[in-house]
Amino acid sequence: MTRHRNLALSVLLVLLAGCAAAPPSAPVCPPCPPVEPVKPAAKPHQPAAWSDLPGWESEDHAALFELFRAQCQMLGNKPFWLSTCQAVQNAVFSARAEAKAWFEAQFRPWALTQPDGAREGLVTGYYEPVVRGSRTRKPPYLTPVFGPPDDLIVVDLAQLYPELKHLRLRGRLEGRRLIPYYSRAEWALEEVRRADQALLWVDDPIAFFFLQIQGSGLVDLDDGSRIRIGYADQNGHPYRSIGRWLIEQGELKNHEASMQGIQAWAQRNPQRLTELLNVNPSLVFFRELPATGSGPPGALGLPLTPERSLAVDARFTPLGAPVWLVSAEGAESFARLMLAQDTGGAIKGPVRADYYWGSGEEAGKRAGHMKLKCKMWVLLPHWHTP
Repeated sequence: MTRHRNLALSVLLVLLAGCAAAPPSAPVCPPCPPVEPVKPAAKPHQPAAWSDLPGWESEDHAALFELFRAQCQMLGNKPFWLSTCQAVQNAVFSARAEAKAWFEAQFRPWALTQPDGAREGLVTGYYEPVVRGSRTRKPPYLTPVFGPPDDLIVVDLAQLYPELKHLRLRGRLEGRRLIPYYSRAEWALEEVRRADQALLWVDDPIAFFFLQIQGSGLVDLDDGSRIRIGYADQNGHPYRSIGRWLIEQGELKNHEASMQGIQAWAQRNPQRLTELLNVNPSLVFFRELPATGSGPPGALGLPLTPERSLAVDARFTPLGAPVWLVSAEGAESFARLMLAQDTGGAIKGPVRADYYWGSGEEAGKRAGHMKLKCKMWVLLPHWHTP
């Protein structure tokens, strides 16, 4: 036994000696430049003071207070909002300044910040389109509107990985394998096969495309009635901007790639409409809703309020939170207290928002032209530190 132990020790010493004798590897690029330390990403929430919020003193805080009070019917049972919604119940203001004081007592402002430390981001606009439709397929109602298909499988990743609570995986089964669901181009063949499953039919494919981007819309039916269709699900493919594609193709200038500019291009190039729409593989499925309330239901399930509701990235701005939104870009500058009541597939990042303008053509014009640099402050309950 001792002899074997000594033999093993001798072998180990030889190996160690070999390692020590190995010459160091030559540097790749003598002399090597100093390695810059990686700068950590900035925290998305930076402490702020009320005096940091441009225009805060002149806002009509009482108007937003009433909207916040109404949404507490949905938020009041959530632990995060419990104390704030309790404070709402008995609050009565005899002057506008008292509503401002209430917000300052209940909340603390936090400056939303990009990973690189920048405070500036982007605000765009969205609205609720109005399209014409029919319950039956007949000219000119030839574009189908579908609800979520039976073979669309949605996997909530939070059940397996809590840190992925805002992510869902969508696909369909092929044998025992889960594969990506049909893209927009692939779904065109499915539309023919599943025509009898359509909820209804509309008369304008480009108008319906923009309705999908907005997430909901009103439909004036050929029988004289009006319904609302709202977002029910999507196919899991990432959103791609057709406006950006038209710019890259040299078809439009940057300032022309608004909703109105894209619609005009489509009218001039009807033979390329399918090619254009298929640039965006993302596809939205709908549910029928009554055409009541101030707007469509947002992610909170509450009707959106024109010029007060905001779509945000819920990873950084909790749904229901008041948001101070400021844009100082040219003649369209504004400062406004909003409520984070919605989300959107293209709304990603801390300083990114979509401003809800309302329903109809005029709202569509204002939303289509809105693409402004902005700054955002989220108001969080005073006891909470993100």
